[in-house]
Amino acid sequence: MMSYVWIGGAWFFYLRFERKDPPLDSPPALSRYPKIAFLVPCYNEGDNVRLLISNLMESVYPDFEIIAINDGSSDNTGEVLDELLLQYPLLRVVHQAENHGKAMALTAGALITTAEFLFCIDGDALLHPQAANWALRHFFANPRVGAVTGNPRIRTRSTILGRIQVGEFSSIVGLIKRAQRTFGRVFTVSGVVVCFRRTALHSVGYWSNDMLTEDIDITWKLQLANWAIRFEPSALCWILMPETIAGLWKQRLRWSMGGTQTLIKYRSMWVTWKAKEMFLIYLEYLTSLAWGYSMLLCALAFIINQIVPLPVEIPVASMIPGVCGLVLALTGFLQVVTGIYFDRRYEPPAPKNIFVLIWYPVAYWCLGWFTAMWGCPKTFARKTGELATWVSPDRGVK
Repeated sequence: MMSYVWIGGAWFFYLRFERKDPPLDSPPALSRYPKIAFLVPCYNEGDNVRLLISNLMESVYPDFEIIAINDGSSDNTGEVLDELLLQYPLLRVVHQAENHGKAMALTAGALITTAEFLFCIDGDALLHPQAANWALRHFFANPRVGAVTGNPRIRTRSTILGRIQVGEFSSIVGLIKRAQRTFGRVFTVSGVVVCFRRTALHSVGYWSNDMLTEDIDITWKLQLANWAIRFEPSALCWILMPETIAGLWKQRLRWSMGGTQTLIKYRSMWVTWKAKEMFLIYLEYLTSLAWGYSMLLCALAFIINQIVPLPVEIPVASMIPGVCGLVLALTGFLQVVTGIYFDRRYEPPAPKNIFVLIWYPVAYWCLGWFTAMWGCPKTFARKTGELATWVSPDRGVK
């Protein structure tokens, strides 16, 4: 059901906002060009930050600065940033003695700049030269826009797991962002590529240091404070993603725990009618958790019934794909094809990627199911107020 909601909403977004956009290298001219700051939080990014800073220096925007925040890295990130300071006058560096997490690093960077808009990008990513121009047009169109989330693309494609994630970011992430923008509220900005209005961040107290997914939390804080979020698919960014099962599991488990943290933190919003536009987003995630535990019970009943037949009074659903499985497969195929159609503007579909995408819906549902089941109890066991510090992720096969 949600797949068809996403597909319908994404088509509306495409026809209403995206279809007539000019080429990527020719964004609409802005009415003014205020100063922006690229905030780059870094933890153990010694292998990647040099390429990122040189990439940001190629941005086609007349007035910007780069603020790199070294959050207590244990590798040579600090030394590399100090070397780059001598090379790039527009670069400023903040060194934090200890690892306090991405949220605190972003806040530190935001507090030392006078820029009107803050463009946040991860230390292992590469930004399109025109991304800032595409993002800023939304802020001038509506003074209530607090953030504009960009369009991350996958750089790591040397394995089947990497190529599957190419499809995920088009047929799942991109589709959902388009649909949620159509319906008015977004579950989360993409923390790897997002631009904020400084006054909006200041009004909600910046990022929360105890949230495992600071991007989900700041999205909810802004929207509950009546700030709007926009999705700009032309604000492209290329990112590194895990290409091992263990790395992907750790990443998705953190995402799942962060989503559950958000449900817990903002559960009191139900008593405030002003938050009514967030109700459906909340219910969607809550329903997905309920679906996961229902699936778990069904799977356990099916396995037990194969070993010891259960009483006839207990209904046992078959886990062997039948007609329902065919419907799900066709739905997944339609979703993938729709995502590829929208994304042809940003990168041509590769035949080898299309082949592995056939398996993506199964992989996505299973991974989401397992991480939700494990992540939910782990979230409740987490200490209240505990700092969400950095953990070096899997960056794919080098």
